[in-house]
Amino acid sequence: MSEPLPDLIEEVISHSELSDSGIGVAAIIAQADEDEMALLLESLPIEQRLSLWQTLPDHKKLDILIAMRGDPREVLVRATEPEQWDKLFVGIEAEDLLELADSLPEELVERAYAAMDRVQKQYFTEANQYPEEQVGHWVTHDYLVLPLNARVREGIRLIRREMPRHTDMIFLINRSGHFSAAVPIAKLYALPEHVPLVDVALDDFPVINAADEGQKVAKDVLFSTYGALPVIDENRKLIGRIDVTTASELSEEYYERQLMASAGMDENEDLFSPVRRSAKARAIWLGINLLTAFLASAFIGMFEATLQQVVALAVLMPVVASMGGIAGSQTLTLIIRGLALKQVTPANTMVLLSKELKVGGLNGFIWAIVIGLVAFAWFGDPMLGMVIAIAIFLNIVAAAFAGVFVPVILDKLKIDPALSGSVILTTVTDIVGFVAFLGLGTMLLL
Repeated sequence: MSEPLPDLIEEVISHSELSDSGIGVAAIIAQADEDEMALLLESLPIEQRLSLWQTLPDHKKLDILIAMRGDPREVLVRATEPEQWDKLFVGIEAEDLLELADSLPEELVERAYAAMDRVQKQYFTEANQYPEEQVGHWVTHDYLVLPLNARVREGIRLIRREMPRHTDMIFLINRSGHFSAAVPIAKLYALPEHVPLVDVALDDFPVINAADEGQKVAKDVLFSTYGALPVIDENRKLIGRIDVTTASELSEEYYERQLMASAGMDENEDLFSPVRRSAKARAIWLGINLLTAFLASAFIGMFEATLQQVVALAVLMPVVASMGGIAGSQTLTLIIRGLALKQVTPANTMVLLSKELKVGGLNGFIWAIVIGLVAFAWFGDPMLGMVIAIAIFLNIVAAAFAGVFVPVILDKLKIDPALSGSVILTTVTDIVGFVAFLGLGTMLLL
């Protein structure tokens, strides 16, 4: 898409009819690929999105839907006339339907399935034996495969006939379809035609179990230095492969899901979803935060008499809470990333905790002195400066402790740390900070 996305969004929104555009929006759209069009449609308000959707050629619509997120895709699915689907489903493959299935009504899934040939139907059925979290659900079937007794001549012939994306290996299978070996394509051109392929196969080529978790597999593929890795079932039968493009997509979806989950939101949420729907989805998370806020307020209420007599404590309370929250979120983010990459284990948790406590202690000491001096200069009370300095130190150290153990414990409980870790951490740092600050204020200032 030669036109920058922000400019094109403005052009589409500004013109009720694409043909009215002075720079030729329709011509620009015609040159755009499916991913670019998907991003553009997701960036438009509902009315303009539907208007643009109706102008797109039918042969592009299915690929555009596949490239879109779930919620904005559903808007277009509902706006598509029933008789149009037979045109859109021509040539649909199992991988396409797997991507769309969650956004399509059951009757449309059945129509799409009926439009597939026998092989694609088999692929679709096999993929649905695995849940979406497992990589067997997302395998691709465009790979080069030959029997175990094949020779170089068959390999050369196969390469000349087809070459799927990211293909650097020919997979060898036995008579039962079980994966046996992988042969580097680059080696074939320098070998005599009669040489058995198994003689030049790689030793211990990595394979993926179809039941493995998608994010783990994505990392393995991206770090493997190969274009793709074979996927086998529990009987070692070759059922497909995961290439670097699919691995990148799985990884990006995972991290986007983690990012959105940290705010209690769905990664498929539409920018322009209806107000009531968005409000309902976010209200639950606001309610959870409200409960934790009331909990922190309850602890503050225990020191009501102190706050009435020492107004400076009320003025400085947000500083204590903010410093603990920031320090804790830094540690929390580090640990969540480590858990996602399988770097944090029971074997190194205590060492990691020790390191983070030292970091928290050093930062806590430095900033306790700085903030204590600022409070003393502001209010002219050295004891107040000491109170907030001690509270800041204790809260930053507590934040480091919570930043390590909160996500680790949530992970052991099979709860996504990215979803609820920040709420629990904020509650811990608020309570520790307020109790330490107000408790010391009660003891030392009154």
